[in-house]
Amino acid sequence: MERITTPVKVGIFTVVTLAASFFIWQFVSKTAKTGDGYSVYVLMDDAVGVAKHSQVRVAGIPIGHIKTVKLERGKARIDIAVRDDVPLFEDATVAKVSASLLGEFFLSVAPGTDGKRQLEDGDQIETVIEAATTDQILKDVAHITDRVKEIADSLANSIGTQQGETNIRDTLQNLAEVTDALNQTVRENRGSIRNILVNLEGITAQSGPQINNILKDVRAVTTEVRELVQKAPTENEEDSGEVRQIIDKINRASTSLENTLKNVESTTGRIDRGEGTIGRLTKDEKLIDEVEGVVEDVGAFVGGLSRLQTVVGLRTDYQFLASTVKTFVSLRLQPRENKYYLVELVNDPRGNTRIEQINVETNNPNDPPSFREVRTTTTNKFRFSLQFAQRIGPLTGRFGIKESTGGLGLDLHLLDDRFELEQDLFGFGELVVPRWRMTLGYEFIRRLWLLGGVDDILSPERRDYFIGLRLRFNDEDLKTILPFAPSP
Repeated sequence: MERITTPVKVGIFTVVTLAASFFIWQFVSKTAKTGDGYSVYVLMDDAVGVAKHSQVRVAGIPIGHIKTVKLERGKARIDIAVRDDVPLFEDATVAKVSASLLGEFFLSVAPGTDGKRQLEDGDQIETVIEAATTDQILKDVAHITDRVKEIADSLANSIGTQQGETNIRDTLQNLAEVTDALNQTVRENRGSIRNILVNLEGITAQSGPQINNILKDVRAVTTEVRELVQKAPTENEEDSGEVRQIIDKINRASTSLENTLKNVESTTGRIDRGEGTIGRLTKDEKLIDEVEGVVEDVGAFVGGLSRLQTVVGLRTDYQFLASTVKTFVSLRLQPRENKYYLVELVNDPRGNTRIEQINVETNNPNDPPSFREVRTTTTNKFRFSLQFAQRIGPLTGRFGIKESTGGLGLDLHLLDDRFELEQDLFGFGELVVPRWRMTLGYEFIRRLWLLGGVDDILSPERRDYFIGLRLRFNDEDLKTILPFAPSP
């Protein structure tokens, strides 16, 4: 039993070893896991180091192996077995890449552009990137070495001798002396050189257009002279007459030009002597200063007038308790954004109230010998306002005359000046308490305002509520009329 067991054990061990060897070969073999796949080939000029069963890689990952390497039409034909799951396209490229320093190579494949025609079994990869061989590199290095040697020999022959060293030393010394002298000259004349360059730049900048005009005039004159020469008389009497007329015109023009130059010389002489208006302007410093002052004043006036804004306001209020309509016509003269003058004409149904105090002395025994009589007179007259306004941030303060009495005002501007809260305190002396009016306005349409508020808040007997509309716009034509308006 022991004799049978030992051979059996040896046989089992042998079978296991063979199976293991087969699996290890399958795992290690470069041709493993390729399956059936498909084959393509490539033609290369140099296949040194590329052996049968070498790997073919894409991005460093094996995708197949080399099946055969043989000679075809003077080039190395390499057949490649590629896995089915790796597609190659018609613009694929192949390059021979070194795998180690021992001279082993493998083929690196770029699959190409996805979407182009896919290579099938037996197709050729057209594009091959030939790498530089070691022999070629050595030949290039040897050629470069020869050229460097030739250059070194030439330098040794030219400057390697004692005479060459002496010449180089003298040349460097002369160059240093020239450089030093040039630096010294530049330092001594730096200001002059700068002035020369500035003047030259100014002359060229100013004379460029004039030179162009002169060249144009010269071209025109030469053209006319050429035409005149071409018309020179030969045997034709008419041509001779035409040239004679031209010459006569030139003589008359030169005479006229001479007279004109004399007149110009006479005029410039008078101006230089200070004769006449222009001469006085050039000689009389006081007159020149006066003219400059007038010009500056006119410029300031015109500039201020151009900045002036003339804002016209038309307003109508309906007072509920009095059942009356109140009308306003206003003009805002605004020279700046934060300042304006307000002129306003008001038609108030309450009229213009005036209070008079009269001291009466009488001999009537039924009356006191002396007493004070207070008279309140209301007339149907227009009221007017004249106020100065100054704006600080969202607030505008007003001071002056309000509806024919002294008054103050304070306005609040919100929502990009489309919302206004106006307060006016005026009417001092008309009644016991002054008149306080509060108006709330909103610009619901461009230039058109909706108004509402309370008038005479401090007087319960005269208090009233109103609602109204106001049209406010900037009249550009009005400011051109203002300078010509009659003044008192």
